[in-house]
Amino acid sequence: MLTGKYLNKYYAKYWYLFLLGVIALLAVDYVQLFEPEYLGQLVDHLTGGMMELDFIGDICVKLLFVAAVMFAGRMLWRYTLFNASQRIEAGVRREMFVKAERLAPQYYHDTKVGSIMSWFTTDLETLEEYLGIGTVQMVDAFFLGILVIVKMIKMDWVLSVFAFVPMILIIIWGALVEKFMAMKWEQRQKEYDRLYDFAQENFTGIRVIKAFVKETSEIHAFAKVAKKNKDTNVSFVRVSVFFDVVIELIIAAIVALLIGFGSWFVYAYVSGEAVTIFGHAIELTPGELITFLGYFDTLIWPLIAMGSLVTMYSRARTSYKRVEAFLDAKEDVQSPANAVKLQNVKGEIEFKNLTFGYPGKEINALNDVSFKINAGETIGVVGRIGRGKSTIVYLLCRMYNVPKGTVFVDGNDIMDCDIESLRDNVAVVPQDNFLFSSTVGENIAFSDKNASKESIEDAAKFADVHDNITAFKDGYDTVTGERGVTLSGGQKQRVSLARAYLKDAPIMILDDSVSAVDVKTEETILKNIKENRAGKTTIVIASRVSTVQHMNRILVLSNGGMEAFDTPERLAEISPTYQKMVYLQELEAEVKGGNA
Repeated sequence: MLTGKYLNKYYAKYWYLFLLGVIALLAVDYVQLFEPEYLGQLVDHLTGGMMELDFIGDICVKLLFVAAVMFAGRMLWRYTLFNASQRIEAGVRREMFVKAERLAPQYYHDTKVGSIMSWFTTDLETLEEYLGIGTVQMVDAFFLGILVIVKMIKMDWVLSVFAFVPMILIIIWGALVEKFMAMKWEQRQKEYDRLYDFAQENFTGIRVIKAFVKETSEIHAFAKVAKKNKDTNVSFVRVSVFFDVVIELIIAAIVALLIGFGSWFVYAYVSGEAVTIFGHAIELTPGELITFLGYFDTLIWPLIAMGSLVTMYSRARTSYKRVEAFLDAKEDVQSPANAVKLQNVKGEIEFKNLTFGYPGKEINALNDVSFKINAGETIGVVGRIGRGKSTIVYLLCRMYNVPKGTVFVDGNDIMDCDIESLRDNVAVVPQDNFLFSSTVGENIAFSDKNASKESIEDAAKFADVHDNITAFKDGYDTVTGERGVTLSGGQKQRVSLARAYLKDAPIMILDDSVSAVDVKTEETILKNIKENRAGKTTIVIASRVSTVQHMNRILVLSNGGMEAFDTPERLAEISPTYQKMVYLQELEAEVKGGNA
C-alpha cells in the first residue's frame, strides 16, 4: 500500500469506502472458487454414467447464484474503491491548488509552469489509478491467491507445488525489476515536463513566433523535444512489456505443464493405471482434475495482478514523491503567529531604510530607501527601467518578505500583519494587465462577484473604457479570451484599472498602467483619479512625466535608491533624473510638433 502524510489522512477519511470495497472484493474472490468445484462435480456425475436432471438443475442454480453474487460484489467494489480513489485524487489536487496560490512568486521563477501542470495531470492520474485498480490487484494477488493455493493443496500438494513455481518466480522477478521501473518512470515524467514546458512557452509566445516568422524553426525544435519524450516513453514501455512478457511466459509454461499432466491423468484414468510423481500417487477423478485446473486458471489472475502491481506501484511511488515535493515546498511568505489584522485603513505608507534584493540576485533592487506617504495623498513614482519602481508594488503587497521594521502601513509593520487583510486593503493595476478568460464584466467585478451592473459600469467609466465596451457586439458580456487577447493593449489596461477601482481599497497602485493609452484618455483617467479617489491614497508609477506632473508629490528612483521625493516644482530644481525626463518629454513634443 502506498502511504504518505498527504495520503494517510484520506485513508482515514474514506475508510468506510475502502472497507466496503474490500469486503465486496473478498466476497467475490471467495464465491468464485465454488465455480470450478461445481463444474468438477458435474463432470464426475456425467462420467459416472448418471443423468439425474435434479442434480444438474441444482448445480445450475448454484452456478447462477455464484454469478449473481459476483455481479453484485463487482458492482459494489467498483463503486466504492474507484469512488474513494477519485475522491482522494480530488482532495490532493485541491491541496495542490491551494499550495500553488500560497507559494511566493520566486517559486515560479525557479520552477517552470509546464512541470507544475504535469504534476497536476499525469502524476495525480497515476496516483488515482494505483489507489483504485491497484487496490483491487493487491487484494486479489494476496487473498485470492492464498485461497486458491489452500484449496489446491487440499486436493493434491504435489501438483500444487507446480502452481507455486510461477508465484515464486514472479515475486523474485518483481523485486529485481521494481527499482529499475521506478527509475524509468521518473525519466519519462521529466521528459514529459520538458515537452509540456516547451509547448506552454510556444503557446504563450505565439505572437512573437509569428512576427519573426519562426514557425518552421520552432516546429523543428518541438520535434526534437517530442522525439526525446517519445524515445524515453518507448524505453519505459519496452521495459514494461519485457517485464509482462516474462510473467506471461512463466504462467504459460506452468499451464502447458499442467495440461500435459491432465492429458496423462485422462489416459491413466481410461487405462486404469495409477499416476505417480516422485513416489506420490495422485488420485484425482476427472471431475477433481477439472476442479484443480479451474483453481489454477483462477490463480492466473492473481499472478498477473502481482506482476502488474509491481509496475503500478513503482509508477505511483515516483509520482507521489513529485507531488509530495511540491506540497512540501517552503512557503517563504506567510502570516506570522498572532498577526495584526488591518481594519479601517487610512492609507499611510512608510518605507524606512529599506534595502531589498530578489532571491538569487547579487544586485539589490532597492538600497536604503526611506519615504513617507500621508493618508489620502496621490503620489507619482518615476525612474528609468530597472530602478525598482515595480518592486515597491510587490513589497507593499508583501509578495516577498522584507526586513522587519522597514515597511509600514498605518504605522503597522507589514511583517507583523495578516497577509490577507494587508492585500485586501490594496488595489493593484499590474504592469502586465492580466485578464482572465471570461467576460469583460466578470473581469471588472473580479473583487466582488456580486457587484451590481451599475457599479461595474461606473468603474468602466472611471477608467474611460465604458464607450469601448458598449461598442462591442456583446457589450459587458464580451469574452476577453485567454489573457485578454481579444482586447487592445489600451483596453486591457483600462479594464484592469476598472477592476482595481471597483475594489474601492484605501490604497490603489497603478504600475505603469496608462502607458498604452493616448494623451487625452490619460488626462481623463488622471482627472477621475483626482475626483473619485479624493481622500484615498493612490500611487501612480509612470514612465512619462506628464502622467505624474500634477500629483501631490513624486518619488524619483535612480540606481536602486531614492534620488528625491518632493513636489513636481521642487523636483525640477533638485532632481537630475526628473530634470532629464522633463527635457526628453519636451524634446519629444517639439519633434512631434515639427513633424506635424
